[in-house]
Amino acid sequence: MTRAPGQACSDLSLARHDPLYGTASAGSTWLLLELSGPWGPSAFLQSPGCIAPELGRAVVRRAEAAGLRIAAIRRPGRRPAQPRWRWFVAHAGVGAEALYGGEVAEPRDYLDLALDGSDGTPAAGPLVAVCAHGKHDQCCAVRGRAATAAIAARHPESTWECSHLGGDRFAATMLILPEGLCYGRVDTTDSAALVDRYLDGRVDNRFLRGRTSLPHAVQAAQYFAREAYGDDRIAAWRPIDVERGEGFIRVVLAGATAPVEVVLGEELSGPLLSQCRATVAGQVRVFTLTSLTTGENRPSPPVPRSAE
Repeated sequence: MTRAPGQACSDLSLARHDPLYGTASAGSTWLLLELSGPWGPSAFLQSPGCIAPELGRAVVRRAEAAGLRIAAIRRPGRRPAQPRWRWFVAHAGVGAEALYGGEVAEPRDYLDLALDGSDGTPAAGPLVAVCAHGKHDQCCAVRGRAATAAIAARHPESTWECSHLGGDRFAATMLILPEGLCYGRVDTTDSAALVDRYLDGRVDNRFLRGRTSLPHAVQAAQYFAREAYGDDRIAAWRPIDVERGEGFIRVVLAGATAPVEVVLGEELSGPLLSQCRATVAGQVRVFTLTSLTTGENRPSPPVPRSAE
């Protein structure tokens, strides 16, 4: 697959109608560290104006060894003359959501943080992080910064720019913590309204990629259940069971009155360039809906149009 000069990966993804559901980046516990200066292609390893590369490498290795997903954050707008070193730990597991925050005196103190968040205090949340990592992908610079500005105008205390979240072709991408709700293409809608909906305890299924603490198949199954039944509560559709068989994945979700069984198929997309800097096309996994039934064995609702 070739790309015309100047074509952005997110524009190509929109033209292909790449599905968003079932694509949220993995992360049950998130560590977000403030780096308020300019970021290089790797925020922690190539941003000497923010953090020494050897220190950044040590911070990343420590977090990853503990199973945490790490990202850099900064406030949108003009960079402060005096940097601050704020941090957050978010537990995104279903039923165990928690957000802790604090501040240290210098970046070297990031190495001494308790990675369970116990060095900080409970934060009211939400923490809204929009990828604006332009040195990683140009789409994040253009689309992410516009979305961040729109959200910050309505929710200034909650809003941060963040480093790479994954899924550049879905820019602008957004993460809402502590639940770990991952959104895509938020610049194509009223992005601040997505946060308003969150505060009301609901998601917008059109732009939700999934919840980062859940397997991709469960993310997709929840999407199809919301489309069929219209229950868009964040707390709805808790996973009960996942079974992978020959050529199918069976996901059982807790419905409002009875369990709902979602059977998914898997297929590979055509070759695509998933990042603006990508030069080799690859295939990505796409989930399809095979069937959807309730515990009472009522007939399945119609297959959503987006799954056809």
